[in-house]
Amino acid sequence: VFKKRLRKMIHSASFFCLCLLLSTGVFGDTDEVKSVSVTEGDSVTLNTDVKVQRDDHILWTFGPQESRIAEIYRQNINIDATNTIFEKRLQMDSFTGSLTIRNIRSTDSGLYKLQIIISRKTSYKRFNVSVYARLPVPVITRNSSNCSSTSPTSVSRCSLLCSAVNVRDVTLSWYKGNSLLSSISVSDLSISLSLPLELECLDDSYSCVVAYSFTNRTTHLNNTDLCQPCPGITFSLFLLLFIKCVIIIKTVKAQEEEILYADTTFCAYRVKSMVRYIVFLCELCLLCVCKHLQLL
Repeated sequence: VFKKRLRKMIHSASFFCLCLLLSTGVFGDTDEVKSVSVTEGDSVTLNTDVKVQRDDHILWTFGPQESRIAEIYRQNINIDATNTIFEKRLQMDSFTGSLTIRNIRSTDSGLYKLQIIISRKTSYKRFNVSVYARLPVPVITRNSSNCSSTSPTSVSRCSLLCSAVNVRDVTLSWYKGNSLLSSISVSDLSISLSLPLELECLDDSYSCVVAYSFTNRTTHLNNTDLCQPCPGITFSLFLLLFIKCVIIIKTVKAQEEEILYADTTFCAYRVKSMVRYIVFLCELCLLCVCKHLQLL
């Protein structure tokens, strides 16, 4: 009977220790993998989220072989200088153990595993780093056969084309201000992507954007040589409107004087009101024209 009780006590104690060890992470890593995306040539930092104490051990490994690339043990930093992949591009923070990869390359893509041993308790973190090619600057061109303007006063219409070469996993989009007009996505490797845009009227608020999920590059459409700008009021038209308004004002005032001289009781108040109203409309018209030409 005593032996049976002893066996039960041993089993219970073993089970308790096993649960305790699992809860502290000694028996392996967690299933959680943090995804990190970065473009070639940039720097990226993989954070430990801990503060290193005197006897702590921080170890970084890389790849399926889990090759040691950097570690801190008893506040001494050791970075593997013999690793030909990184070529002295690794840096380790002495206070946190966080790992920084400078001037990152496509060969640096892969799984980075972090092992943290603090007070005999071990925990793990994993980072899946994906390195993307640098985004090209989108180029806006036009097809001259589809761009026409029949007369100076007609509305311009043209077909624009935004292109990005050698891209993958990107989205190409047209925007007017902050409003999305159209977009196209691609996941193939190294292809040229184009997106057309038909315009009734050209202004400077259009832009083409090529984007990854984490960064983008933009080209703004501010070159009116690509298509005829929106028809506006020219200076000669402004001058013509000004002369017309002056003639109208003088004519109306002359008629007002003739009417008042002929018959001072002939709706004098209404005539004056009508004249003021016509003069007001002419002045308002001139003000709008000046505003349009940015003469004020």
